[in-house]
Amino acid sequence: MTLQRIRKFTLIISMLLFPITIWYFSPYLIIMAAMQHVINGSFIIFTLMFVLGIFFGRLWCGFFCPTGGMSECFAEFSPKSPKQGWRNYIKYGIWIVWLSGVIVCHVLGKGSYTVQPFFMTEHGISVANIYCYIIYYGIIVLFLVPAIIHGKRANCHYICWMAPFMIFGYKLGKLLHVPQLKVKADKAKCSGCGMCAKACPMSVDVTTELQGGEIKTAECILCGECVKTCKNGVLCYKFGQ
Repeated sequence: MTLQRIRKFTLIISMLLFPITIWYFSPYLIIMAAMQHVINGSFIIFTLMFVLGIFFGRLWCGFFCPTGGMSECFAEFSPKSPKQGWRNYIKYGIWIVWLSGVIVCHVLGKGSYTVQPFFMTEHGISVANIYCYIIYYGIIVLFLVPAIIHGKRANCHYICWMAPFMIFGYKLGKLLHVPQLKVKADKAKCSGCGMCAKACPMSVDVTTELQGGEIKTAECILCGECVKTCKNGVLCYKFGQ
């Protein structure tokens, strides 16, 4: 089984499990938990995203994210490339405001700290009653609309509250000079065909990026589609500084 088959399989499985796991990625539940000084499932998951981002960047987005799986399915409806530039910074604004709220809730919260991975999650299952389905389908619509209007994985570019954890983790890793997973390029082999950029689900201009010897943009999710598509062996995964 090729890497891309494995990637698509894990994304589909993650997407199918989303009714069970959705609360563990909840930006709301972590605030509710913070007010009670509870370290809940989403707190643990977001922390792991930051820590693993130090070594693996946004690999989670490319291989395991349930909303990423939905986004790639939605791309069938609107495969165009979304406009980026300043729009990519919207997610950082959302993240800063939300994370500030989480910190304030921890400061103002009451009681001793406890660790409850299943906080407000019945039997560990997120969508356990009919009311939870309303939230579940609301999240699907939240990710579907930008994809249809703006193009493939537009939500990953514009509104994802999880991506900044991995991005800042990756930047910290670079600052500390720790070994990291990257897509490296031998630009001397590049014919400039542009097939790598067309294959990228995040609409990264890979042809331009590889001129620097590696893909450095924070929008790269290390999915490897560009690596697979390149027939000249220009691109490859490397783990190192």
